[in-house]
Amino acid sequence: MPNTPAKQSKVNFPNLYAGYRYPLDVIAHAVWLYLRFNLSFRDVEDLLAERGIIVTYETIRQWCLTFGPEFSKTLHQRRDHPGDNWYLDIVFLKIGGELRYLWRAVDQDGEVLDILVQEYRNTRAAKRFFRKMLSSRRIYGILDDPELFTTS
Repeated sequence: MPNTPAKQSKVNFPNLYAGYRYPLDVIAHAVWLYLRFNLSFRDVEDLLAERGIIVTYETIRQWCLTFGPEFSKTLHQRRDHPGDNWYLDIVFLKIGGELRYLWRAVDQDGEVLDILVQEYRNTRAAKRFFRKMLSSRRIYGILDDPELFTTS
């Protein structure tokens, strides 16, 4: 079989991964599983073991601490930009027997932009939710503000 170059990963962090025992694709896949699906380190360890990759959960934890912030930032930047019209939903929840409010921002295509659970339902709480949502989007390089906010 002729020598062919290894398949390049979609993640482009060659300097970050230099000097690690496992290839870039294995590290990137483990961190992606942890961040994307909200799995535990042991769950990621099991999923990798099913593919024949033996790695401890502690190693996965170290990878997530080391590469997680940059990987997360890249995932957020790749995400499609939201539509121009945003909608705010409020859902009433009982958590531990106490009433809570789930604020949810949705764009015109039905993509959930952000959620927040608070104990108060008032103008101040709504403004706080919007401030947090807009500031978190700017951190990841998404500078588009909506043209229209609609509340229900």
